[in-house]
Amino acid sequence: MSVRLLASLCLILLPSWLFAQGFAGLGSEADGFSVPQRGTQLSFPQDHGPHPDYRIEWWYLTATLTGDDGQDYGIQWTLFRSALAPFAGEGLSSPQVWLGHAAVTTQHEHLYAERLSRGGISVAGVSADPFVAEIDDWYMRSTETSGDPLDRLALAASGPAFRYKLDLAADGPLVFHGDNGFSVKSQDGQASYYYAQPHYTVSGVLSLPTGDVAVTGAGWLDREWSSQPLSDNQTGWDWFSLAFDNGEKVMAFRLRDDQTGFRSGTWIAADGSTSTLRDGDITLTPTVTTQTSGARVPTEWRVDIPSSDTRVTITALNPNSWMGTTVPYWEGPVYVSGSHSGRGYLEMTGYE
Repeated sequence: MSVRLLASLCLILLPSWLFAQGFAGLGSEADGFSVPQRGTQLSFPQDHGPHPDYRIEWWYLTATLTGDDGQDYGIQWTLFRSALAPFAGEGLSSPQVWLGHAAVTTQHEHLYAERLSRGGISVAGVSADPFVAEIDDWYMRSTETSGDPLDRLALAASGPAFRYKLDLAADGPLVFHGDNGFSVKSQDGQASYYYAQPHYTVSGVLSLPTGDVAVTGAGWLDREWSSQPLSDNQTGWDWFSLAFDNGEKVMAFRLRDDQTGFRSGTWIAADGSTSTLRDGDITLTPTVTTQTSGARVPTEWRVDIPSSDTRVTITALNPNSWMGTTVPYWEGPVYVSGSHSGRGYLEMTGYE
């Protein structure tokens, strides 16, 4: 089967809710899929793998990097799993659809690529032990023989104008968002299972149109799955992962709706301990907007977290970090200045 035909079939098979509002359009009805339950204990290494009885899931890696040329870079590697029905299946009976996104961002360019695959009939999927996430020749795989499979990873992806191979080593624990991994997404109570490994050191090589560049930096892996994470009136989200120079970190998001929106987050101390940030604990204020190649989006923000005396400005490395993929969105590295300094990543969906 040709790559073009396979991609066309995947587009036909993708659920309609993916197109209407980006990944924000995940729907508020479970439609027979499993639903996250508060109090569930996540189990590893099993939960590093797929959950086919849930409708959507992702393995989402971002990294802020500096090259031996003195320039700053960002990379993204993501594998999305979308289920047409709540079971795994084999071969042509598999209802699982896989989407891969990869990108390299520089100050002047945002290079991205996309892969589409139907589960069971091509090289795409995830296994928990040994941990491997792959689509075609892109991979995120464990190089750890003891300990948590996510502690050491090899990462690779390529597009028409870029290629990268990176090694990642975690020097801190997994982080569980919300209530031990049960992350509420709305006042109505929709939720996901959500955890992260935000403590990676990264090294490797980016291959760009200008040549190869050796890079080092920091990485952050997000893991999330659900079946009905959003309310009917929520149209998109703004998500921040910020690593401060003093070793502290924060994850924060705003889900936009027709009222005041819903905010949540996690404060991560330098020793890896965490505290939950609830709706009233965070203020996320857009201050500058940019007309990108795909939509007009906020590319500078004010983030205020009074409980930690955090008042910072978030500025995009490249304001035109638009992902013109099947499901379009903005994703790119950012700088942090103000009460704290550092770097991070910003993702914004549902903008038109």
